[in-house]
Amino acid sequence: MTDAPTTPTTRRRRPALRTAVAAAVGAGLLLALAPAAAVARPAAGPGTADCGGPHGGRATGAARAGAVATPERRADWEAADAALAGMTGPGYSTSALGAVREDGRLVWRNATGVTELDGAPADPRGSFRIGSATKPFVATTLLQLVGEGRLDLDDRLECLQPGIVPNSTAITVRQLLNHTSGVADYTQDPAFDFRRPEWLDGGRFKHYGLRDLVDIAKRYPPAFPPGQDWQYSNTNYILIGMIIEKLTGRGWNEEVTRRIIRPLGLTGTWMPGDSPFLPGPHAHGYYKSGTGPVDVTLFNPSMAGPSGAGVSTTADLTAFLHALLGGRLLRPAELAAMRQTTDHGEGRTYGLGLQRLDTPCGSFWGHAGGIPGYSTMLLGSADGRREFAGSATVYDAPDEPANAAWQKVFVTALCGPRPGAAGTDLARTAP
Repeated sequence: MTDAPTTPTTRRRRPALRTAVAAAVGAGLLLALAPAAAVARPAAGPGTADCGGPHGGRATGAARAGAVATPERRADWEAADAALAGMTGPGYSTSALGAVREDGRLVWRNATGVTELDGAPADPRGSFRIGSATKPFVATTLLQLVGEGRLDLDDRLECLQPGIVPNSTAITVRQLLNHTSGVADYTQDPAFDFRRPEWLDGGRFKHYGLRDLVDIAKRYPPAFPPGQDWQYSNTNYILIGMIIEKLTGRGWNEEVTRRIIRPLGLTGTWMPGDSPFLPGPHAHGYYKSGTGPVDVTLFNPSMAGPSGAGVSTTADLTAFLHALLGGRLLRPAELAAMRQTTDHGEGRTYGLGLQRLDTPCGSFWGHAGGIPGYSTMLLGSADGRREFAGSATVYDAPDEPANAAWQKVFVTALCGPRPGAAGTDLARTAP
């Protein structure tokens, strides 16, 4: 349900919210580049919190109402339209939305497919569940608190949430943000498998508090000692949400709204608590059961919380990433820390709530997201000049062709029909 690095079709193999790797791993787009050097203080010994100090499918790609395409690069946008239609035309997805922003200006936005099975055409301006693309919003909020001196990235979890999980005396805030904490992922619990009748028939409307989700995670052993490996765990961001709430006295979603959504004027973005509804025009998400399609659009997003409850639009997501990578939301030190990747396996492309995707036209930073019915991809160039956001409501499709079609959407949108030529300028700015 809150997979961040997720492919459109991993839902067929894994329960909702289960961990996944980045959306393009299967196609080899993530290259094993040397990670940036870690910025860390020496860790306190085991059992020592060291808490002293001040910081304890029917459309063909035709333009929809609300679509945007600048005429000066008609070939690029025609190729992007065709790639988008490549998701819905073959039936991989019931809808697909995409947008590109350049130098702050929305230069391409379109949608293909339908809002409901046999329904109206999908709206390029429509909202959708963004899953783990929520994590960059939450990480940015936490890093703003770091920049304000409210805490330090190497503060121990024990100092902020005493005894909350095993190994809390050895886990740092940085390790929560970059998934090197070893904390078990609560989404492995059967309660979050959206394919089970129990979830579909009523479990999806259950309320979960942040502590409830952490308590579920504690039923499972840590994956590894803190700092010794990398494994994607949604529980990490539940704990980050709890830290935000403790430091600010406000709900994690209220703080994200106050610090990011409202100042940037992201009128289509929402961090819901318990409301199961999507605002405004939106495409429905479906799961194929033995008796036919099941509409999974409505559920209580508290089961995802700060790890993936967000709702947004392609225009808003690109505007957020433009502001973030352009330096409007964080000081240089915190933004640099956000792009410090780990030195462990698949984590070599993962920083602090951002992951790096290496494409034929350069490296981009962002996050993937998966939640029942919806897959999201959010990517931007390191200099904040070009951003892509997309959403697909994958229904029932074979993994390889569906993954390839989804990757073609964002690579074409970012790089153009000839990646080597269109992306020369971006390649020079790659970190």
